[in-house]
Amino acid sequence: MNSDIRNNVQNNVQKPSLSEEKGRICAVQKGHYTILFEGKELPAKLKGSFYEDSAENLPVVGDYVLFFHNPSGDSVIRSVCERTSLLQRPDQAKTGVMQYMVANADYTFIVTSLNEDYSFNRIARYASVALRGDSVPVVILTKSDLCSNVGRFIREVESISEKVRVHAVSAIYGIGLEELEPYFTPGVTICLIGSSGAGKSTLVNAVAGREIMKTSEIRESDSTGRHTTTHRQLFLLENGVYIIDTPGMREIGMADVQEGIDETFSDITELERCCKFSNCRHETEPGCAIKAALESGELSRERWELYLNLGAENEKNYAKKKQISKWAKAYKKHQGRMEMED
Repeated sequence: MNSDIRNNVQNNVQKPSLSEEKGRICAVQKGHYTILFEGKELPAKLKGSFYEDSAENLPVVGDYVLFFHNPSGDSVIRSVCERTSLLQRPDQAKTGVMQYMVANADYTFIVTSLNEDYSFNRIARYASVALRGDSVPVVILTKSDLCSNVGRFIREVESISEKVRVHAVSAIYGIGLEELEPYFTPGVTICLIGSSGAGKSTLVNAVAGREIMKTSEIRESDSTGRHTTTHRQLFLLENGVYIIDTPGMREIGMADVQEGIDETFSDITELERCCKFSNCRHETEPGCAIKAALESGELSRERWELYLNLGAENEKNYAKKKQISKWAKAYKKHQGRMEMED
């Protein structure tokens, strides 16, 4: 066969084309992506144009994505579908830089145990982040069998916001688990956040009726646990419920969540609207509704100070975030000019 005939034969052979599919990001580790598709986990990489985009638009766990399916290697993520929710927080290692954590979570289960792990301040922070991200905050107070006054903690958490739901459970003894059944319906996505040892894994295993997530013992000295989750991961229960597990976080910063803070403390924002002056600083101004509420006991001093502290932290970190974003844009613009000159 001469070369011309051989070239014609090769040109007429159709190369297998990659089909475009829709899947869901179930894990992200150091730039490597895993897509959940038709019950299988597929390795994937990003299309080159993603690297020119902002971090907010990169895929995160929980995202639905369109991708080119490659059965024999890495699939290629082409685009991220529109999100219904997005949880974010400041990157603790890079203050002011946002860390985009989880997308499309219908409910955010804020799991905290009724021992030394319990922190009203931390729960309020988590609730603000969930509300800002358009996810419903559901506080799960675990290990209720170890607490002699569960009602007090339930009432305290309920006081955070009327938009926060709260349930006290004991996964070991099955107490209160029936209250969670309405959340575990097919197609729903539940994100779990909380400290290590708070009982996230035990809770999911109890609801699922079998061991889905690994558990670890807690240290009796400080009632905290070892990390059983090292990265965010999505998995699908047999009943069609998606669970997103996250590494344990004992602290969570505030940045770009003022809307969530306002929703969490809606009682305070309503009081502020009743002040005589629209620019009231709630210090010495006459007709201040905040001062009147503090004096009458309608608003507790602790709640007011928590609102102020979270707002100040959010404003500080958000200012840093905007400055870093400004520097990043200037640097990218400078790099573009350099490449054009070359």
